[in-house]
Amino acid sequence: MKETINCNWLGNMAFEAELDGHKITLDAHQDVGGENRGARPKPLMMIALAGCTGMDVMSILKKMRVSVDRMNVTVDGELTEEHPKHFHSMHITYTFYGKQLPEGKIQKAVDLSQERYCGVSVTYRKALELTSEIKLIEE
Repeated sequence: MKETINCNWLGNMAFEAELDGHKITLDAHQDVGGENRGARPKPLMMIALAGCTGMDVMSILKKMRVSVDRMNVTVDGELTEEHPKHFHSMHITYTFYGKQLPEGKIQKAVDLSQERYCGVSVTYRKALELTSEIKLIEE
């Protein structure tokens, strides 16, 4: 299976991509000549990871008949100081909100996402240190 993305230059440092009918504008920060017209590419890598693993976890929990009131995925990334600046590590925090949350099932869903289903996690693990934690908040 092959994926192709096309980015059209909008002028200066900005580009626009279309993905599944959704337009995504990319631009550089003003400090490096951009106009801040859109998202920066490296943070989008963290969004891809959060979305991929989050969708997996919620799908797995649904199949396990585990109900949560709310769920949040936060990704913290550490960039190198030298050029080309790249992520050398990312840390995922999964926060679940609800009543009587089954810790074992939630841990299993997270593990399955990271080890088997989330292609973004699998790809990133080959290039950087990827760690995670789970927080359960009783409401």
